[in-house]
Amino acid sequence: MKKNVSKKQIDQSKINYDLDLLQNMYKKMLLIRRFEEKAGQLYGMGKIGGFCHLYIGQEAVVVGIQSVQIEGDSIVTSYRDHGHMLACDMDPKGVMAELTGRIDGYSKGKGGSMHMFSREKGFFGGHGIVAAQVPIGAGLAFAHKYNENRNVSITYFGDGAANQGQVYEAYNIASLWKLPVVFVIENNKYGMGTSVNRSSAGENLSDRGKAYGIKSEIVDGMDVMAVRDAAIKAIEYCRSGKGPYILEMNTYRYRGHSMSDPAKYRTRDEVEQIRKNSDPIENIKMLLNKLGVNDENLKSVDTQIKSVIADAAKFAQESPEPPASELFNDVTIN
Repeated sequence: MKKNVSKKQIDQSKINYDLDLLQNMYKKMLLIRRFEEKAGQLYGMGKIGGFCHLYIGQEAVVVGIQSVQIEGDSIVTSYRDHGHMLACDMDPKGVMAELTGRIDGYSKGKGGSMHMFSREKGFFGGHGIVAAQVPIGAGLAFAHKYNENRNVSITYFGDGAANQGQVYEAYNIASLWKLPVVFVIENNKYGMGTSVNRSSAGENLSDRGKAYGIKSEIVDGMDVMAVRDAAIKAIEYCRSGKGPYILEMNTYRYRGHSMSDPAKYRTRDEVEQIRKNSDPIENIKMLLNKLGVNDENLKSVDTQIKSVIADAAKFAQESPEPPASELFNDVTIN
């Protein structure tokens, strides 16, 4: 597996990136981090029921890829989905209200953490069944190809899901029909509580695409600029009609698999070393410092985001619960 780059080793070539772009990506990454921290707090208070899978540590993956997408591209992911929603500009209030099971949530309080959708933003879930979203992502790509709209399906799944058979059925049909889909493997090193080294044969998960003639690349998923560079290449490849592409993002989740997971299968020191040396938000903060953005400005952004999250949490707890009749709404699409 690829080693994480120390945050002290900033690639000098990256200081040429557009400052506005970097600041926007920093804001989105920080928004996701603060949202997830608040979600974890509300879960601990009993305000959020059911499962809740936090994205803390993996923010660079979705923000780097989202920065390359255009209007009309579609996104589908697993149950660890809050960060993906926020990255595609879904309202934090609506996302948090869904977590608390309220009528103003994106699924009217019926989906919870794992099942939120926004056709307006091109976000097709949020799926609780491991790897179930992967053939759906191929189907979204088929729709894009059929409609000749040059849009691309971004299909996220984890290292645990990479061992599921339906992933390879999706690879096969995507390659056969040259579907515009970027398969993004978020390799956070653990499938639930099992290390990827104990559960997955072969050195790299992305290599499995070779059997289907699918190009792939391994990326430092803790470096948002490395993610963006790889996404530019992969998305353009798909958009130009050449077929699917696989990006394996080497990343890391700081929290357990879900809020009910104490994560005793790894040491505290392991987590702290990743935080110290490879934290994606600290990495981009260092890059912004090099471009002349001082810590006071960054703290001001953090203060603004904390206010947005506090408003979302307040809204989510004050929104009414859905009436029983809501069970019969949106069962089918008209």
